[in-house]
Amino acid sequence: MAAFVAPAAAGTVEARYDISLMGFKIGVATVKADIDGDRYDLSIWAKLTGLAGVMTSGKGAATATGSVASSRPAPGTFAITTAGSEKSITVRMAMSGGAVQAVEVNPEIEPHPDRIAVTDAHRRNVLDPVSALLMPVSATLSPTNAASAGPNACRRTLPIFDGAARYDVTLSPRTVRTVNANGYQGPVAVCDVRYSAIAGHRANRKVTKFMEENRDMQVWLAPLAGTRLFMPYRIAVRTPIGLSEIEATSLTMDGVPLGRDMSPVRAQN
Repeated sequence: MAAFVAPAAAGTVEARYDISLMGFKIGVATVKADIDGDRYDLSIWAKLTGLAGVMTSGKGAATATGSVASSRPAPGTFAITTAGSEKSITVRMAMSGGAVQAVEVNPEIEPHPDRIAVTDAHRRNVLDPVSALLMPVSATLSPTNAASAGPNACRRTLPIFDGAARYDVTLSPRTVRTVNANGYQGPVAVCDVRYSAIAGHRANRKVTKFMEENRDMQVWLAPLAGTRLFMPYRIAVRTPIGLSEIEATSLTMDGVPLGRDMSPVRAQN
């Protein structure tokens, strides 16, 4: 039945995802969110598997902490490390009041004539890319309001700074539907997504233009009962070589599967 777990003021959300490209599984990821009132502590781990893993040895881990303000997270710390067959990159940031107080990128970003400079203004009023996964709405979520709150979860622009680049990710509501999969049964808000490069990117790179013109991007957001938060169930992005998808195979809160054990929530089509 399409529903979700009983409300809780604090809890641990764990999500497991499969990563695919053109329909072929190429990796796995996990997200853990410890939520205590308005405080959050997020951790992410991802790894390429199969042939992709053999060819690139790609893996990464990231963390973020902060609090949830009225309409979006207020990050405190962010760190990410990615490692491939050729090099590793580490980024650490301290943030307060939506502004970056300190940032460390190792190795340092290589200068290029076409790289758009990042100014102090680009480091203010921003989110880190991990905290941006949490989408607050105004009301505490329950089985009676989860579907109706979904469109509001999609009405937002995420001003992201990842330590090297500043960009906007704009969400807009498309529909609300009910998922009935092994890992989750319940409502999801389906959001269309647009990308806008602001600074830190290389203006002449074809991939930047491709992403800014990309109309084939969506995120499906699942409600976290007893909180004001939605988080991704599925992310789909058209790339130059095919559709990339990240989809949850398991969503739990305090070990209880999300989407079970309560009365149905009707999806709005």
